[in-house]
Amino acid sequence: MCYNLSVRNFFSHSEAWTVQIFQKKYLRQSVVGRRMARSQKFCLHLLLLICWAYIGEADYMKYKDPKQPINVRIKDLMDRMTLAEKIGQMTQIEREVASAQVMKNYFIGSVLSGGGSVPRPQASAADWVNMVNEFQKGSLSTRLGIPMIYGIDAVHGHNNVYKATIFPHNIGLGATRDPELVKRIGAATALEVRATGIPYVFAPCIAVCRDPRWGRCYESYSEDHNIVQQMTEIIPGLQGDVPAKYRKGVPYVSGKEKVAACAKHYVGDGGTHNGINENNTILNRAGLLSIHMPAYLNSIIKGVSTIMVSYSSWNGVKMHANRDLVTGYLKNTLRFRGFVISDWQGIDRITSSPGANYTYSVQAGISAGIDMVMVPYNYSEFINDLTSLVKKNVIPLSRIDDAVGRILRVKFTIGLFENPLADLSLVDQLGKKEHRDLAREAVRKSLVLLKNGKSTNDSFLPLPRKAAKILIAGSHANNLGYQCGGWTIEWQGDSGNITVGTTILDAVRSSIDPSTEVVYSENPDSNIVKGNDFSYAIVVVGEPPYTETAGDNLNLELPDPGPSIIQTVCGTIKCVVIIISGRPVVIEPYVPLVDALVAAWLPGSEGQGLTDVLFGDYGFTGKLSRTWFKSVDQLPMNVGDKHYDPLFPFGFGLTTKPTSGRLSSAAAIVRKQTSWVVSLYLSFSVASIMF
Repeated sequence: MCYNLSVRNFFSHSEAWTVQIFQKKYLRQSVVGRRMARSQKFCLHLLLLICWAYIGEADYMKYKDPKQPINVRIKDLMDRMTLAEKIGQMTQIEREVASAQVMKNYFIGSVLSGGGSVPRPQASAADWVNMVNEFQKGSLSTRLGIPMIYGIDAVHGHNNVYKATIFPHNIGLGATRDPELVKRIGAATALEVRATGIPYVFAPCIAVCRDPRWGRCYESYSEDHNIVQQMTEIIPGLQGDVPAKYRKGVPYVSGKEKVAACAKHYVGDGGTHNGINENNTILNRAGLLSIHMPAYLNSIIKGVSTIMVSYSSWNGVKMHANRDLVTGYLKNTLRFRGFVISDWQGIDRITSSPGANYTYSVQAGISAGIDMVMVPYNYSEFINDLTSLVKKNVIPLSRIDDAVGRILRVKFTIGLFENPLADLSLVDQLGKKEHRDLAREAVRKSLVLLKNGKSTNDSFLPLPRKAAKILIAGSHANNLGYQCGGWTIEWQGDSGNITVGTTILDAVRSSIDPSTEVVYSENPDSNIVKGNDFSYAIVVVGEPPYTETAGDNLNLELPDPGPSIIQTVCGTIKCVVIIISGRPVVIEPYVPLVDALVAAWLPGSEGQGLTDVLFGDYGFTGKLSRTWFKSVDQLPMNVGDKHYDPLFPFGFGLTTKPTSGRLSSAAAIVRKQTSWVVSLYLSFSVASIMF
């Protein structure tokens, strides 16, 4: 731009001077000379017009023109970029180390919030928008003004954010067998994420969990890849429906109310040995492609914008360094055109001791085909190492250009260049009633009824709303944090009323007849149980929250005090036991004690979804998306295995029908509304006759 201005100044000041020279030399000559002078003056002006046209063309930047094809915009922008600007685009940093100045100085391409990383405790949607915009202003102040893209884990709703709707975790959604429901959840999540100014989510997890001992099993829809494939409908929910004849493999995001999605973790993360997180998946190529790969093809066809690489290894080769599967299969065979992102410090873990040889890790990860690196803290070291590797020709510039082109494609697709700054127009979407109603629907459809009555002809559920006195017991009955599980407000989740929602206890109290006395005791002793004439008991027990490696569990026993509560209460009172867990756990010893048994998974913030079904407003419809084992000695055990002897098989789930009481209640409402309409009609009729 400075050069162009100097050219303008040169021509504007020199035009008269140049004409004078021509006049002095030729105008004193013959008529022919004068004609020549006029001709030369005309040529000079023509030259000036050409120069002005050139200057105008130089000012026009194609990459800023939304009317230009995306490929043209990408090429135009990349032709202008320095190596430093390109490598900056490949760098994703945590918000804790980000600032407007850092964004500007290092040309940072992306910022993220890790689990629990927030602007302030209980931050509002406006707080989030203001924070994101502050970082964005730093990016826009750079020479080329390339906007950054902010990413966040929104794995069961906008789970980092206070007051957001928390949906059931994926294991529960798999039990619904309802892809259309999952698509609606994706759309609601996108709105809540956009409400906070964020355009990119690290979801969905499309792992096929083959061993429930894995600490991330609840992030998987099923042990069966067919169900996982069906549930990729969450991607068009998040991003929008891909138009007809849209090119397969190219990212697609339909507008400002949608977000870029990220299918993860590529590939085989759910198949590690003994379910150990980040471990080795020992499987031949045919097994990998037939079990763990299919959902990635579905995701790519549906226009997924990004794919995250797994910490795990395949037959001893770290996925973050696996060029054959990342570049060879994902990019070349499946023709994925979005960008590939590492997991948190994923390249660091390429070496057996994380970070032991960081320069090698950078080389191995980028060479494998990773386009954006979730650094997330030591960004200057990453940038310096990658810059050095390129300048030494260890990593070719063509690999950098491939990565940056993919990143820019996603940014152009989202519309970040046209709308880089967020506003407050969607803040009312966060935790809105319609989304909570949707989460409530998801809860009731996810519940799996494992037992109903101590004999076939003696159903215990649904429960009567009207009873003299009932007992609510258990560690999970009045604990919203336990009800939501990991990845809720904090990375590992937490205990207590950590966000806005309805506990199971509160849901029961609001559902029963006002004349029914409710006694709540988290861990009742025999005196409470035997000293009251309870009509029945609702016992809610299960696992505490956990995430990733912290959730790896080789014994899968029901945690204390769950077993003792079941024995104390259900040994005396008729009871229904509700299991809140991220996977099947050992329950065989307790099944004979209980009258009814419900797998509720990790239902999220809307506890009314359980009472909707417990009291018969809706029937049980959920089916196991995982095999429920008898003993951990059987693991891994999945449907179709040769020696398949489960406690409850894959696909199992008893059903009930809504009670006539609900239908009568609904009919009464209809009659009341009809009566009101008729009365209104008659009133208007009388009025018309009178006047």
